[in-house]
Amino acid sequence: MDRRRLSRQELIRARSGTGFVGREGELSAFRANLARDPADPDFRFLHHVRGQAGVGKTSLVQRFEEEAREYGALTVYVDESVHGVPEAMAEISARLARQGSPLKAFDKLLATYRQRRQEAEAALAGPDEPAAEAPPSAGSLIVARAGVAGIGLLPGVGPFAGAVDATQVARGTDRLRSRLGARLRNHDDVELVLSPVEVLTPVFVRELSDAADAVPVLALFFDTYEATGPLLDTWLRDLLFSDRYGPLAQNVMVTLSGRDALDRGCWADHLEHVTDVPLDAFTEAEARRLLSARNVTDAETVDVILRLTGRLPVLVSTLAENRPHAAEAVDDPSDTAVERFLKWETDPVRREAALAAALPRHLDEDVYREAVDAAAAGHFGWLCTLPFVSGRGDRWQYHEVVRTAMLRLQRRRSPRAWAARHGRLAEAARRWQAECAGDRSPAECRWDARWRELRAREVYHALCADPRTALPEALSEVVTTAEHAPAGVRLVAQTIRQAGEDGDAAGVRHWGERLTDALDGPDGLERALTALLARPGLGAPEQLAIHHVRGRERRMAQRWREALADFDRCLELAPDDVRAWIGRGLTHRYRRDFERAAEDFTRALDLDPGSVAAAFHLGETNRLMGRHEQALTVLDRTLELDPRHVSAHGSRAVCLRHLGRYEAALTGLERAVEMRPDYAWAMAERGMTYRAMGRFTEALAEFDRALAVNPAYGWASGARGRVALLSGRLAEAVADFDRAAALGTLDPWLFARRARANELRGAETEALADYGRAAELDVPDGPRAVFLAARAGCLRRAGRLDAAREAVEAATALAPDELSVRYEAALLTCAVRGPRAALPAWEALRDAESRPPDDDAFTDPAVAAVVSRCALADWAGAQAVLTGLLRDGTPWERLAEAEFGLRELAGLRESAGLRESAGLRESAGLRPGLDAAGTDRLAALRRVLLERMAEVGPGPS
Repeated sequence: MDRRRLSRQELIRARSGTGFVGREGELSAFRANLARDPADPDFRFLHHVRGQAGVGKTSLVQRFEEEAREYGALTVYVDESVHGVPEAMAEISARLARQGSPLKAFDKLLATYRQRRQEAEAALAGPDEPAAEAPPSAGSLIVARAGVAGIGLLPGVGPFAGAVDATQVARGTDRLRSRLGARLRNHDDVELVLSPVEVLTPVFVRELSDAADAVPVLALFFDTYEATGPLLDTWLRDLLFSDRYGPLAQNVMVTLSGRDALDRGCWADHLEHVTDVPLDAFTEAEARRLLSARNVTDAETVDVILRLTGRLPVLVSTLAENRPHAAEAVDDPSDTAVERFLKWETDPVRREAALAAALPRHLDEDVYREAVDAAAAGHFGWLCTLPFVSGRGDRWQYHEVVRTAMLRLQRRRSPRAWAARHGRLAEAARRWQAECAGDRSPAECRWDARWRELRAREVYHALCADPRTALPEALSEVVTTAEHAPAGVRLVAQTIRQAGEDGDAAGVRHWGERLTDALDGPDGLERALTALLARPGLGAPEQLAIHHVRGRERRMAQRWREALADFDRCLELAPDDVRAWIGRGLTHRYRRDFERAAEDFTRALDLDPGSVAAAFHLGETNRLMGRHEQALTVLDRTLELDPRHVSAHGSRAVCLRHLGRYEAALTGLERAVEMRPDYAWAMAERGMTYRAMGRFTEALAEFDRALAVNPAYGWASGARGRVALLSGRLAEAVADFDRAAALGTLDPWLFARRARANELRGAETEALADYGRAAELDVPDGPRAVFLAARAGCLRRAGRLDAAREAVEAATALAPDELSVRYEAALLTCAVRGPRAALPAWEALRDAESRPPDDDAFTDPAVAAVVSRCALADWAGAQAVLTGLLRDGTPWERLAEAEFGLRELAGLRESAGLRESAGLRESAGLRPGLDAAGTDRLAALRRVLLERMAEVGPGPS
């Protein structure tokens, strides 16, 4: 495409600008700056045009753009139609493409972002995956939505992150990353969804700079910056003044235009680089020059125009457009100000069309034809040349000063005509919605930005036509949108507020202001719903809908009691409401009250035997309770209702694994992967199943398969590390745990397992740090005691006996019966007071192997039994327990743990022997049997273990 080829809108703007008069000083300075070498220290790369509405900011900026084009620059004009940084970059890229300078790599990445964002929205709206034994906490869900709000996935919802604890925010963000990681294709996709600005901008900057290298200047113009500044400030500042996104070409010039001064909190350190262009009303000389240029020269007429307009440029230009030649033609006391603006348009059809076209908030030719009478349908091109109509992107709109006056005129002149025209526009919006919807459900349509815009148009025009009748429906739309797509709530609220202002309807305006104010605060959506619930005369169906959505929001905020109160109220209003039973059941489930959750899901399923959601959640709840047979029955029913319910296939497979039906579990997971080829979770669960079967090599292969699909899947990386540790691949285990931690996994057991791997490798310093980190996280008393005891072992081996004793005492205070705590306490007593003092502790651990085996237990009962019997010189008993450990299927880690324990015991025996040889036999408290022969027996047992370890695993690496 020829770089100089302009769009129709740009051509119209250019034609409109040929008669530009005034602002000579500002234009002269801008031209002079264009002529400078961008490397010149005097080159000004950032301009800020500011002033009240009507002073001509947009006209001046468009004139700046024309000057830049005439100079040979690439130019881009952006206005308030963008709603975030990605949208701003997309608009810039689209406009550069129309001038023959496409940003191809950026456009490709942007398309990927939009697709992945839709997938993320669907994932967050859908059922939980059974990736872990417990569901995600509700706290993680609210923070997840807070994070999504911050990146634009839920722009209609208030800033939830400000309403929760900072630690909760961090954990929630990590959990969101993990949750998305299980659904998106790879780590890059997760980062693209969670941090689109960070990922998109470097590519954007690189290609923008390449485009700038081909021209003297690349000029970006951001108009109506008072609306977009809060969204774009930080990004633009970093783009221009830091290397955060990479180097920007020096000939990129930015002009901001808005009503307000720049936010000092953002720009204070860079104001010296900002060229301030303040605009006020025309000086009298400028106003007279403009009128003269339009051949309005009669002195009395000029004086009247100056008095009526206050020299506000938009009004001066409008009154001068048709060149009145007499004062009485302007100062007709029987006319209104707007009628004077159009008085000299002799064609009554065009005159009426200009008024009617002010009714829509934004125009394109289709909207124009619906707004005006049939006789004016062909005059859209003429309308676009009027001085108060500007083209922005693919739509047009009136200057706010003129539109406000025209709306007031029409509303007062003929309320019936006002209502009829708005009614016609509302009906057109309804038709276009139906066309846009196609075969999609209303819930699906609410995720479509185009459909939401059309729905907002209908709400706006219906409220203007008949506020009393339309307001209840508009407020119901807030609730419906909140239920299906919270991203659209703010648009609906803003639409209600503007309709109240434009239609001068106090009740509508009140609700619009109340809703938008609520959405701007913490827990914004909940506050808006609470306000709606307080409306007098609200019927039971409306109350039911609001309580249901508000209950969901409160559940996500972990305010269990309030959430339950909402669902209880739903059931008071409608005892057979299945959604309310499910909503209350989910609340019980997330607070881990599984019995009550199961009761509610059962009731929902009784009321609606065909409810897939009720069946699935009942199955999940039974699974989480360990009732795997019951869970299978209900999940089978779920799959009868929906054979392609992928999560049900996955949850069912987990139940089968727990029941030892491994082959059936593998088959079910493979079916899930067939239905969703990028289903990394199911691949990882196959790894868990192979792990349960003791087939560690195949388990590692499945985790590799999952991570190949999604490298950002932190849970899978941690699970792989666990299998690598079990099978003796210690270096791999540490690498896997490192990757999981880098991906944001905050599971304390991950750090404890990494510590164990490092411990077995002899990396005691790293192990000590990780045990400490695990103990510092938010965990129940039992696990914290385990981590403290393990840390005590590291301290003991380092000779820091006082610190080790403090750690053991803290662990004992938390969980005195925990096997790991008692085991370390015995070893520490040996180290501090000698073997004889530890005999009671060892005696208590003699029969530890009677406890059920568990691959996930941190201290294996059989290991504790072997070491304690050796400490008691019960060699026959030790050999008997060891024989069980040496059986086929015992993981390498358990064998290594036993060898490590015997090695420690031998070391303590040696220390005691040294003290004995120094004449300290009494203090050493040596027990007969721990003599040279006992040392030989320990060494023999260790050799047997080392031989077996060599057979079943690769050993330390």
